[in-house]
Amino acid sequence: MTNEELKSYIETNYTSLLTHNEAGKYDLLFEVDAVNLVTVCEKLKNDPELLFDYFCNLSGADTTEKFEAIYNLGSIKKKIRIDIKVVLPHENPVIDSVQTVWPAANWYEREMWELYGIHINNHDNLTRFLLHDEWDEGYPMRKDWDAPDFIRFPDL
Repeated sequence: MTNEELKSYIETNYTSLLTHNEAGKYDLLFEVDAVNLVTVCEKLKNDPELLFDYFCNLSGADTTEKFEAIYNLGSIKKKIRIDIKVVLPHENPVIDSVQTVWPAANWYEREMWELYGIHINNHDNLTRFLLHDEWDEGYPMRKDWDAPDFIRFPDL
């Protein structure tokens, strides 16, 4: 399936759920509302024409006005990839976990919570793994984060 065929298929079958975004450089980029994220992911994974069975990556962006969560998905059998972007408010950003769809999302979602402060609903282990457990210096990937002159680490 070519990117043009993939775009056409998604625009035809997911009209009310996904919106094409021209910003995708190599892979097609679609936007989804946060409330529809898990439903869309389940459909994309189980759609026999797509079979997005591979969770490649989750990355974030802080634009100062909003947060963006970008999910990179692949289909091993169909040899296709897409990106899905969810736009979240800068104040109180919350998103649902997709680890019930792709268990590999676990660590990526924890990273989003830990470094951006985006709360992940329904995550079964939202604990730190990059920063020490007593970390209280804010969220290092936010543009408004003011790095302290020194960081106190617990006694090792």
